Amino acid sequence: MRRSLVPVGRTGDGTPVYGLGRAPGVVPVAASRLPGPVPQPGVGTHAHDFLVLLYAHRADATVSIDHRTWTVTDGDLFVLAPGQVVGFTGTQRVAEDGWVVWFPADAVRHGASASWRSHPLLFPFARGADRAQRLRVPSADRPDWMARFAALDTELHTRRDGHQEAALAHLTLLLVGAARLSADVAGELRSADEPLLAAVFDVIEQRYHEPISLADVAAELALTAGHLTTVVRRRTGRTVQQWITQRRLQEARALLAETDLTVAAISRRVGYPDASYFIKRFRAEHRVTPARWRGTG
Repeated sequence: MRRSLVPVGRTGDGTPVYGLGRAPGVVPVAASRLPGPVPQPGVGTHAHDFLVLLYAHRADATVSIDHRTWTVTDGDLFVLAPGQVVGFTGTQRVAEDGWVVWFPADAVRHGASASWRSHPLLFPFARGADRAQRLRVPSADRPDWMARFAALDTELHTRRDGHQEAALAHLTLLLVGAARLSADVAGELRSADEPLLAAVFDVIEQRYHEPISLADVAAELALTAGHLTTVVRRRTGRTVQQWITQRRLQEARALLAETDLTVAAISRRVGYPDASYFIKRFRAEHRVTPARWRGTG
């Protein structure tokens, strides 16, 4: 369903900010099949106050996100948060085939009091400095992703009885898929043709539940900490310590959702002997404590 964007202001540097137009009784979600202008004719470089999933099923293009140029290729899923500056070049054709979906955070949160950044399904949109995420949909899963977007679009267009609930259910399935892809970024990098990265992630996987540091990983690989940091940051955009933290918090989220273990017990299981420090790290990433995050699931 094509929904107009509404100007709501400008950023400090003058970039226009758009909101998603709403109407009473209409589910606040919009979907559009690519190719085509994104998000609509006449809108160039801009920011937005809603969330965006942009899936490129077939593509060979570029897009600018927060003034960084990204290459768009087959199977790319871009997860865009409110406030990010998005720009297009040439004809604005970002994909030869694919989908884009826009929706406000409250479409998923259902009026919950906690920040949308703490919602488990919206975690991929709230990665701080790393929030401009390009996730990779495995080739075998791509037809299923196209079908999910199409099912959402059908509900939005036909507006049959129960279409609002059905549309939100399809959106939830898309968000679950994005969250799982986000959690498996390290796995994808580990399986790439990068021997050093594979070794780094193997060490992290084996020892993240211990009090492990950058120096420990470097020692296992017979490299200096400085060299390892430079190589890993250049190839992944994150430091070794950030990857250790990511793996620990990924496991912590799973334990919070799937077990009744206390926060202190989970802290010890993921390599933080000091529960207070674990809570501090978790809150820095998720904007809420582990206990509150568990309550939002």
